[in-house]
Amino acid sequence: MSTYLLAAVAGLLTGAGLIVAIGPQNIYVLRQGVARAHVTPIIAVCAISDVVLILAGVAGLGALVSAHPAVITFAKLLGGGYIVVLGLLAARRCLRSDEAILVNAGEAKNVTRWAAVGAALALTWLNPHVYLDTVLTMGAVANSHGNAKWAFAIGCCLASVTWFTLLGRGAGRLAPLFATPRAWKLLDAVVAVVMVAMGVGLLISV
Repeated sequence: MSTYLLAAVAGLLTGAGLIVAIGPQNIYVLRQGVARAHVTPIIAVCAISDVVLILAGVAGLGALVSAHPAVITFAKLLGGGYIVVLGLLAARRCLRSDEAILVNAGEAKNVTRWAAVGAALALTWLNPHVYLDTVLTMGAVANSHGNAKWAFAIGCCLASVTWFTLLGRGAGRLAPLFATPRAWKLLDAVVAVVMVAMGVGLLISV
């Protein structure tokens, strides 16, 4: 097996390990996928954003970010606050009456495409963990592969595109399970706990 192929496989596995984790971005893609609302543009935003950040990290942006820690601090404050707000909104949805949930069961579909895309962009670019995983970690590991670093980057990018596509499209198959208000309450409860916990964690880490 050639050095470049080994590097690409290593990138694929590293990317999968870092990207396939419960977080605000994945939770959002999952919820929109279950609702079958604006799934394609959301997948595109998340995947393309990851590809841009991974390539930037491999190109050397990681070293620049490391030299300016204030960038990460700013992202933690802004992103942490935004994620907490999203968590509180999910908690409010969870606490609504069954009748209110039935009336507004299609609320995710009623959100405009640009609003959905904007939320995906915010959850990606305002989340400091994205920079730590893609720009810093993947960038550092990629550069350890020397001349094969771009093969490693291709593997990472493939992992991201594959994961978000499977998550967004696969979530739609769960839609029949969310035909009742109780199921949506459970999903929003999970969203609320994950979002608030991660948002508070970011804020107190500053």
